[in-house]
Amino acid sequence: MSEKSYLLAIDNGTQSIRALLFDLQGNLLGKGKVELEAYYSKQPGWAEQDPEYYWASLGQACQQLWQQVDIDRSQIKGISLTTQRGTLINVDQQGKPLRPAMLWLDQRQAKVEGRIKGPWGWLFKLAGLQATVDYFRAQAEVNWIAQNQPDIWANTHKVLLLSGFLTQRLCAQFVDSVACCVAYLPFDYKRLQWAKASDWKWQAMPVRREQLPELRKPGELLGHITAAASRHTGIPEGLPLIAAGADKACEVLGAGGVEASTACLSYGTTATINTTRSTYLETIPLIPPYPSAIPDHFITDVMFYR
Repeated sequence: MSEKSYLLAIDNGTQSIRALLFDLQGNLLGKGKVELEAYYSKQPGWAEQDPEYYWASLGQACQQLWQQVDIDRSQIKGISLTTQRGTLINVDQQGKPLRPAMLWLDQRQAKVEGRIKGPWGWLFKLAGLQATVDYFRAQAEVNWIAQNQPDIWANTHKVLLLSGFLTQRLCAQFVDSVACCVAYLPFDYKRLQWAKASDWKWQAMPVRREQLPELRKPGELLGHITAAASRHTGIPEGLPLIAAGADKACEVLGAGGVEASTACLSYGTTATINTTRSTYLETIPLIPPYPSAIPDHFITDVMFYR
């Protein structure tokens, strides 16, 4: 690469969205920032937002950035995206949202009906883990939508996280990073992939494998910026979009928390303590570590709500 090469990062957090331009030495050259209305609430405990609001704000943040920097955009070599984790969006075959996004702050719960069948059900009963499994089922947004908005669920082509939604808007593919998979979905946190067909999570929720995006490891190619996305954002058409991770995964990496002997303290919307590990470790039974922004690694996560 020449000396005049750049990297672009998009960060869609809970409180703002930022477009950040860096040189290859890691120096921040410019920033476009749009403050966000974190969520709206039609009922107590609900936290929702219009997915199109995120897409429009992403475009605004990029346009602000271009006003700050005087560069040849063809010298931007790649782009990565990070977003708030655990925010769920139902879309149709064209990627159009079918309902507001349910944020990670949403507190509504689904009804838990029936028990997990087969060997898994007996195992949970014998191990005294039924309450933990029921909590997972109650917290799963897809269960609430299927129970309370069956028409929307019937028309859902894909269940995406915010990262997957914005990735589809940028490169017109239903694909996401492994390191963005932090949600109540049938994800195997130990093997860092969608759960196998025999996994109990498929019994715990109505989502089907074909309703989930394809996954790529951090550092792998997700796709290329489309002409439509380029018109909206000013990002050069054809620019490669590289898989990154969810907000916390990127934060831990950026803070230097790259091994188990270093704890990363975060004081964001929620306070957390994180460590990065090469091996799987549940700090609480059935509460998994999350995928790291380092491929094939995990981050333990203990949260303190304000």
